[in-house]
Amino acid sequence: MEQRVLGIDVAKETLDIALSDGYRLQHGQFANTEKGHMQIEYWLRERSATNVHVCMEATGQYGDKVAEYLYTQGFSVSVVNPARIKHYANSKLRRNKTDKADAQLIAEYCVREKPAFWTPPPASFKELQALVRHLEDLQGLKRQEANRLQSGVRSTFVLDNLTSICDYLDEQIRNTKREIQEHINRHNELKRMQELLITIPGIGKLTASKLLGEIRNVVDFQSARQLAAYAGLTPRNFLSGTSVHKKSRLSKTGNTNLRKALYMPAVVAKRRNPIIRSFCERLSQNGLQPMEVIGAAMRKLLHLVFGILKTGRPFDPNYLNLVQASS
Repeated sequence: MEQRVLGIDVAKETLDIALSDGYRLQHGQFANTEKGHMQIEYWLRERSATNVHVCMEATGQYGDKVAEYLYTQGFSVSVVNPARIKHYANSKLRRNKTDKADAQLIAEYCVREKPAFWTPPPASFKELQALVRHLEDLQGLKRQEANRLQSGVRSTFVLDNLTSICDYLDEQIRNTKREIQEHINRHNELKRMQELLITIPGIGKLTASKLLGEIRNVVDFQSARQLAAYAGLTPRNFLSGTSVHKKSRLSKTGNTNLRKALYMPAVVAKRRNPIIRSFCERLSQNGLQPMEVIGAAMRKLLHLVFGILKTGRPFDPNYLNLVQASS
């Protein structure tokens, strides 16, 4: 039986779907709830659509549950970077943007591009990701309240209140950091990978935890370049003819949390990691600006992370054990 394609446009409360058999489209809309997910499955089977390639954008928590449900029911699922769908829409000169039209566009993209199949992450990785993202939220809140505390407020009541909030957030941050490490210690595979990553100069336990929570499973990536693209750390060049020669910039089309987790480690690695240090020195001598060098250091550091996790070997300053894995 020929495989059909289902495009899903994910929103917080609704799921708009478009089923294509190559000749016509059938549309539907369902609640983004457990009951709604079951109704989508029934809707598909009612139309004898059992061999279906489901495609949706990576929208985080709003799309995770429907993707997992349809995967467990035997459907092939692809979860695609939204930027790819956006660029595809631009190439089609699309003018209308509605949920129904978006679902149709995603189905068309799936037919044409045949994106790779997705598998749900193990429960241990999902929990780690939730923990490290919660920590990031708490730290963001703490920065906001600390800024308010230092903004020149003179009210004693407000100052006392802000101080109490900051103290509470500090406690929650400590508790969350402790839970992250305890969670890793309870899972041998996570613990093994964390121990490998902290052999890289510039990466500590907390950074390793954040990287593992965002990368999920390195075997999902075929190369270090693919992982760098997932993080949005690939360079975007601006060259055209003889007159347009703009500076290259990071694409930033990828996992923002992964880029954030790499920034400070790259700053440290630029001084303490022999591979990153010599790499950055060459770039500086070639005229790159400081922030361009840091961006390149982040990418190189992620290449090291990929090589070490792929080979299962600790950091080697000679880089010999990582070159093939990172290529």
